[in-house]
Amino acid sequence: MLNKMLFVCLFVALFSAGSSLSCRWMNDKFQQHSEESMALLDHMTNNSTNTTEDAELDASLAFPYSLYNQASNASDEDKLAFTVHVLREVCGLFEEDYSAASWEESTVEDFLIVLNRQADELSSCVSSQPTTSLYSTDLTEPLAEAWELIRTEIQRHLQRADLLASSLIKLPADHIQHGVSDFI
Repeated sequence: MLNKMLFVCLFVALFSAGSSLSCRWMNDKFQQHSEESMALLDHMTNNSTNTTEDAELDASLAFPYSLYNQASNASDEDKLAFTVHVLREVCGLFEEDYSAASWEESTVEDFLIVLNRQADELSSCVSSQPTTSLYSTDLTEPLAEAWELIRTEIQRHLQRADLLASSLIKLPADHIQHGVSDFI
């Protein structure tokens, strides 16, 4: 249910305030690729024998959600740069050895292809390097339950990054305007 509510927020954010950035891919393909990456994460859940019911996330490993608050107040260019950085960090994480997880390798590969495509295309919309660094930890030999926690947190992380980037999609003037901070 929470995933569906977040997806609705993502969809609404796609129709949020316009941006001064001119990036055709952002307006034409961003939503499609975001939906595909979320669907692949959901597919990984459906095919997982691991659960997060009994597992708890160590607070020291929690994702830096406060960075989204900072990024939502940044320039459009910095919002996109931050989103590109998030996508690249997620790709790097999933390129580690996730063999303890029970996910289909082809699904993870497809997920990485979509994320790398998003990062590459959004990167072409950004003229500068990201100004915010993302906190990451060294995850060596995570357990199966840990990978499921990672997948769950990555899904939340990508939904927030999508909301941030979606706030930059241009809209016709007759749409209701919402700021990204309304959904984060």
